[in-house]
Amino acid sequence: MPYVGKTPLSGNYQVLDPLTASATDTYALTKASVAVFPQTPANCIVSLNGVIQAPFDSYTISGSNIVFASALTASDSIDFITVLGDVLNVGTVSDGTIGLAKLSATGTKDSTTFLRGDNTFASAGGTMTPAFRVKGSGGQVLSDATTTKVIYDTVTFDTNSAFDTSNYRFVVPSGHAGKYNFYSRFRYGGTNCSEISLYFYKNGGVVSNQYYYSGSLGINLYSSLNYYTYVMTYSGILSVGDYIEIFAYFNNSSTGAHSIQTHNETGEFVGYKIIE
Repeated sequence: MPYVGKTPLSGNYQVLDPLTASATDTYALTKASVAVFPQTPANCIVSLNGVIQAPFDSYTISGSNIVFASALTASDSIDFITVLGDVLNVGTVSDGTIGLAKLSATGTKDSTTFLRGDNTFASAGGTMTPAFRVKGSGGQVLSDATTTKVIYDTVTFDTNSAFDTSNYRFVVPSGHAGKYNFYSRFRYGGTNCSEISLYFYKNGGVVSNQYYYSGSLGINLYSSLNYYTYVMTYSGILSVGDYIEIFAYFNNSSTGAHSIQTHNETGEFVGYKIIE
């Protein structure tokens, strides 16, 4: 219920340590032997020889010292000095009394954000976007001993419309430079292959390579295995406009061509930005 009557006072009220008068006008102010620094003489109540003294006229404050208008003597009595608190001091705030509207921090203040050390509100964690997953719409035949781009042309999801399905590449959109993770897999459908290279290309150049070699072109890696799934990953720092593509190279086929599958969930190309 609301408070009825005169509004209670608030402040950092302190009755200071006793002082003994002597032949000087300056005395150190302490509370439990710790220096006290009143902001202004008007913040103090000073009783000298049973008389309340007028601030500024009878005394001033210099740092943690009180300076009387004239030197005292040993026969004077400094009865007490009370400090009422700093100017506009609200005292000790009660629990649960400060709402978000009272805070000076910038940013969105709600249940999804937290207050950082730089006095700004920020979202906890972050979203790992842009993010995408694409796969192929069908099988793909690659010529022997030829580095060929792997076709991923069917979008499962693409948060920022950043995957180019006509060029089969992810392009970093405006405002989203940073660290990225990528993952790719497809299924090899040939039976004669002794040399295999898988590549991540960045802006037309190799940035990651996974290589398989039997040791001799006359000995096939998978001469009797009809299907094998290849997986590779790449992490890198990308700028706006950078693009990532997948390439593959197969060598030594009795038919002169190699078959890979990126459709029917046998292949995919996935990427996302890493939270920083």
